[in-house]
Amino acid sequence: MSDGYPIGEVARRLGLSVDALRYYERAGVLPQAERDAGGRRRYSEHDLHLLEVLLHLRDTGMPLAEIATFTQLVGQDPAGVPERLALLRAHREVLTVRIAALTRSLAVIDGKIADYDARLTAAAGATAGR
Repeated sequence: MSDGYPIGEVARRLGLSVDALRYYERAGVLPQAERDAGGRRRYSEHDLHLLEVLLHLRDTGMPLAEIATFTQLVGQDPAGVPERLALLRAHREVLTVRIAALTRSLAVIDGKIADYDARLTAAAGATAGR
């Protein structure tokens, strides 16, 4: 594969370090990159899309072991589609529960902010009226 993107460009585009990409590849989170004649990694558009998906999974808290499983299932396409779908549905459910908990926590925090703002406004009004 002589075309594609070098690892440094991919790292910059995705906001990762080159070392992180290499680590994810060693850990099985990323599939092995194609190599050019000089042995340098080259990434295709398909690779970039997969990397973006994997980063979203990571950013939403999916453990690296599960991401590696997802990556292995991608490599089995189309046979791995049912398992990938099940994995994504399970992760979505985890996220839904987490979002609901965060929404409840945000409401409590917003209530405290409103309470403290009201206290400061009342204190400023009392001080100004003296």
